[in-house]
Amino acid sequence: MKERGLYPLKFMPLFKDKIWGGNKVRDLLGVDYSPLERLGELWCLSAVEGDETVVENGFLAECTLKEVLEMYADELVGERNFDRFGEDFPLLIKIIDANDNLSVQVHPDDEYAWNHGMNNGKTEMWYVLQADEDSKIYCGFNQKETKADIINRTRNKNIKEILHYDHAEKGDLYYIPAGTVHAIGKGVLLAEIQQSSDSTFRIYDWDRVDKDGKTRQLHLEEGLKVMDLSAQQETAKCHYHYHLNETTNLIESEYFVTNLMPLTTGLKKDLSNTDTFYIYFCVAGSGFVTCMQEKIPLKAGEVLMIPAIANDVLIEPSNMMEILEVTTL
Repeated sequence: MKERGLYPLKFMPLFKDKIWGGNKVRDLLGVDYSPLERLGELWCLSAVEGDETVVENGFLAECTLKEVLEMYADELVGERNFDRFGEDFPLLIKIIDANDNLSVQVHPDDEYAWNHGMNNGKTEMWYVLQADEDSKIYCGFNQKETKADIINRTRNKNIKEILHYDHAEKGDLYYIPAGTVHAIGKGVLLAEIQQSSDSTFRIYDWDRVDKDGKTRQLHLEEGLKVMDLSAQQETAKCHYHYHLNETTNLIESEYFVTNLMPLTTGLKKDLSNTDTFYIYFCVAGSGFVTCMQEKIPLKAGEVLMIPAIANDVLIEPSNMMEILEVTTL
């Protein structure tokens, strides 16, 4: 199959029902996830084993991202990325609809994950797409705590009293390093960019029960081993300047680089001096991306992966279009 050349790749999404999910992905973004009655997570791009998204367009249709990477290696992701990650794609791209509070949780770092049979740790970022009035984002603690304090507060069901929170608004940006205790609050719709990992330790679930009256499993012992117990007030929320029809850097970390492109007019990008892939993650509106002699439609909830061998890209919004541009250093 490799004798045919690479091209920009669109991927079919994965839809995940969650106890806390809602209908904003359908109602606000226009994504059809029937027959599900609700949606918690839309996995737009994934190479997580057992949850791999597949190519939608072109002759590579129905191939998984990992299969394409195995065939094209550094042509797809760039020499530096292939040397660093091999055939393991490093990122996972999602949209999350919190119709109810997500669990209070924490993720391990790479060292802990690798030492305990997990593929990767999990550092992530959030870009808020919409938030109801009085919706909250929880990140870190509002005071210093000990492990004994956390155990006692979890048993007594009052750990929420020490969680630091912000009132969420559209456009808010958060960077959540591994080890940060966090939760997405009820009423928040957001885009999530993270390491390719589904490793989560749940430490509190708001005393929630399912339709059978059962609670979800907690992982307090594991969570205590990886969480940062220092006060983290306001350290997770990031600030940036919004520039229409320009590329604005949001996050630059060892795990991913994310830029914001809110567009009402066309934008051309020169990629000839780069050696990495680019993911164009549309989070609002629609338009077309022209690259490698292909003109591909792109709308909210979809991603397009630009191979490392591409030289330039032209993005043309149909009206207003907002894209998160994601790559690695």
